[in-house]
Amino acid sequence: MINKCLFPAAGYGTRFLPATKSMPKEMMPVVNKPLIEYGVEEALEAGMESMCIVTGRGKHTLMDHFDKNYELEHQIEGTNKEILLDDIRRTIDSAQFTFIRQREMKGLGHAVLTGRELVGNEPFAVVLADDLCVNHDGEGVLQQMVKLYKQFRCSIVAVQEVPSSETHKYGVIEGQCIRNDLFRVTNMVEKPEPGTEPSNLAIIGRYILTPDIFDYIEQTDAGKGGEIQITDALLRQAENGCVIAYKFKGQRFDCGSVEGYMEASNHCYKNLYLKDKDIALKQERTEKEVDLAY
Repeated sequence: MINKCLFPAAGYGTRFLPATKSMPKEMMPVVNKPLIEYGVEEALEAGMESMCIVTGRGKHTLMDHFDKNYELEHQIEGTNKEILLDDIRRTIDSAQFTFIRQREMKGLGHAVLTGRELVGNEPFAVVLADDLCVNHDGEGVLQQMVKLYKQFRCSIVAVQEVPSSETHKYGVIEGQCIRNDLFRVTNMVEKPEPGTEPSNLAIIGRYILTPDIFDYIEQTDAGKGGEIQITDALLRQAENGCVIAYKFKGQRFDCGSVEGYMEASNHCYKNLYLKDKDIALKQERTEKEVDLAY
């Protein structure tokens, strides 16, 4: 039902300067894999095959990463290093990648609107790659949200509870409780002033959007910070129809901050990298034992 995932990836990543001076923040590695690759894998897990990436100036490495590197592959062909490309090769073969450039940085709402030509007139997902989401005990966040879309057929935003002292960093929702993890949105505020937040439910970088959101964005004036905010467009959509907020299962890391990035790196090293390495070593030992048996 939802085949396309939009990745707004045109921002400067100023919270991570000087590292992002010449490298896109989406290409920053968590252990040995770029942030955006984690996001693409999450979208593939949710059944999406078309990855639509909104880029900006100096972001050509995003395009290069999801393409073949003939020189590198020729150099390591037949060596024990070749296996390190298995994941990205599988990702490239499983998805289609299209790119469009956002010429002016006018906010997340404008970045989503820029992707309209790639998405077309169909529901789509949005992933902000610097929000790394993991769920080792079950389905990924996007897969959870796709199942909800099949039931509600409206825009859905992922939310999590945050301390009141941090609500000023996020878009914050207020809503009618449908069940413990679901709310029908009645209000949304982008980066509320301390003490004015309608709740402690903050929107994180996972969305399912219906195509009429583009019309709402076009009708939305610049808001907080002089930018076109997706939160403002979603509020108008909620007032005229329905928007659902979902408290997802899993863990989210804010990799746009140094603290969140380090937490994500440590978590993925312990829970993904070491486990994968252990599995690979066990497979290698098994293969050697089979060879010796013959």
